[in-house]
Amino acid sequence: MNIAATPQASLADRMKAHTGRFVDKAFDWNAFPSNAGFDELARAQMRYIGAGGSPKVGDPSTLKADNFTLSLIYKEPGRYAACHSHEIEESFLILSGALIVGWEKHGEVVEVNLGPKDMILNAREIGHGFRVDGVEPVVMSISVDVGKPLPPVYHYHPKEHPAELARTFGAEPGKTMAYDPNGSHEIQKLMSEYVVRYTELPTIWEEAGFTRKVYVGDAPGAVKHDSTRKEMWGLPMGAKLAPFTRTVEDTYLCIEGSVEVVWVDEDGTEASVELGPRDLVKTPAGQAHYLRNPGVGPATVWTVIGTSGDDGAVYRKG
Repeated sequence: MNIAATPQASLADRMKAHTGRFVDKAFDWNAFPSNAGFDELARAQMRYIGAGGSPKVGDPSTLKADNFTLSLIYKEPGRYAACHSHEIEESFLILSGALIVGWEKHGEVVEVNLGPKDMILNAREIGHGFRVDGVEPVVMSISVDVGKPLPPVYHYHPKEHPAELARTFGAEPGKTMAYDPNGSHEIQKLMSEYVVRYTELPTIWEEAGFTRKVYVGDAPGAVKHDSTRKEMWGLPMGAKLAPFTRTVEDTYLCIEGSVEVVWVDEDGTEASVELGPRDLVKTPAGQAHYLRNPGVGPATVWTVIGTSGDDGAVYRKG
């Protein structure tokens, strides 16, 4: 359980209150009431920031959401999520396994297969679902781009539609198309603006000594978006940034290796936590902080920033 952060708490205690440890959490198999009674829809959620699409907003071990939520989803082979839509964008970043995501419009569906470190930003009001057809489970990070999203609107749920139709996200036989970024169909063209392949994304080397792959933001190959930024950072062994601040909150989810996040007070006092895979720190707006890699190998960090615009951060080598 996270410690409640108060103005009187020490910097170390405040930082601990903003840290989510993978080993301190558990996957919740009852996070989505709409799945109850439908074994084919079973999935588990691990909440880090906010509740995401789950109604479980009172989880005391979950960090308060400001401009976005973040959770992990575990889905086993053969299971799917029914086609639904949201009033705001949500991203799926694949951590392991292969996931099929389908977008539906007027009974036609385009399906894209995503592998590790690939991402899709699901557009507002577009019906979408996902399915695991591979031989290994999928773990993915889901981020919804608002602190308290409205409940999803279901388009094709097995409660109200035939199971075979729900599994194909609403597509009758012959109405499913494979994703083609150069396709001419309206769903193909729209989806091409929201799918990011890790291997096709340019790597930006910062003078501060680390790399950025911009998934959502203002950069070549990135999804253009008006709510939040999402980036994959790479920190070589020994990399260290100088302290910086943002006008909004950010979060760092360690994907590979280990990374140390350090908070700095006005008097120069420091507090730090070292993150291993699937550990997370959320840094509030205005809190000076920096990252360094204390490990013996490179570190990979998924970074979500609470604005699409200028946040005031300047990256320098520490």
